Order: sequence, then C-alpha cells, then structure tokens
Amino acid sequence: MSQQRQVLQQAGTVEANAVRFDAEKAEQVVEALNLDLAASVVRYHQLRKHNWNVAGPESRELAGFLGEAAAESERHADALARRVAEIGGVPLSGPAAFERHSPIPFEGEDVYDVRSSLANDLEAYGDSIESVSSHIELAESLGDHATGHLLRGHLADLERRASAIDGLLARTSLTDW
Repeated sequence: MSQQRQVLQQAGTVEANAVRFDAEKAEQVVEALNLDLAASVVRYHQLRKHNWNVAGPESRELAGFLGEAAAESERHADALARRVAEIGGVPLSGPAAFERHSPIPFEGEDVYDVRSSLANDLEAYGDSIESVSSHIELAESLGDHATGHLLRGHLADLERRASAIDGLLARTSLTDW
C-alpha cells in the first residue's frame, strides 16, 4: 500500500465550484449544511439504536417505522453531503465531527423504554426542524435556491416523521412497554 497521499482539499475550506455559487456565500451555506448533515447522522444512529432495541407487543411495527425513519435520515445525510461538495465545500466526516457539530445531542449508549426512546426521537426531530428551517432562510437569502429547495424537501420529511412520532406517543398502548 502506498504511503504517499495528496490532499485535494482541506476540511473546512470552500473552493470555486461548477455551479458558480460565490465562494464567500458558499462558506456560510456549507457551514449550515454541515450542521444539518451532522444532525442527520446523529439522528440516524439514534433511530437505528431504537430500532435494534425496541421490544413489546407492537415491536414489529415500531421497528419497521424506526428502520424507515433511519433510512430516510441516511438519505438526507447523503444528499446534504453531496450538496456541500457541489458548492465547493468539504462534507463533515467521522463520528467525532458529527457529534461535535450536531445540534442534536448524542443520546448515549444506554437503552431506554420505548416511550422514552420515542420522546428522545421527537426532540431530535424538533431540533432538526428548527435548524433546517433557519438554513432554508439563510440559503435563499444568499441566492442559493437549489439548497433551499433541497432543504424544503427535507423539512417536509422531518415534519411528517415528527407528527407520526407525536401520534405514537399519544397512544395509551405505549405505556405498557
């Protein structure tokens, strides 16, 4: 294996880009998108953990819901990372960077009852909704309408999932779990 490595672009930098988005404006958008990327990855891992550990009479249905939500968070992360690269930035990578930059706090490794897990998921979605909403405004105020469009789609997904979790928490059957 070769020991020679050439850095093509340093993390935390923004370069000229093929979409011709101004590099100074792109720096602000890249910073915002990397926050949302980190949140998507942290949310993905939290949902996955809950999916793996769900138990109780409706565990099959809940595991399916949580698995779909995790897959959606992973798709969001991929789309956000691609957009960061398209506008000349470097997407965050690595667990420490994701945890450090995420507006969603890392839940930890402990396993919680279903109701507590879903409440934590709802809180994570709420944090993401607030972050993405403000980043839509930022991107569009800087003239990055493609990023605004991408984030609007993510916002709709986040709100739909938050609403579904809120509905699950309203069910009395979860008190038995």
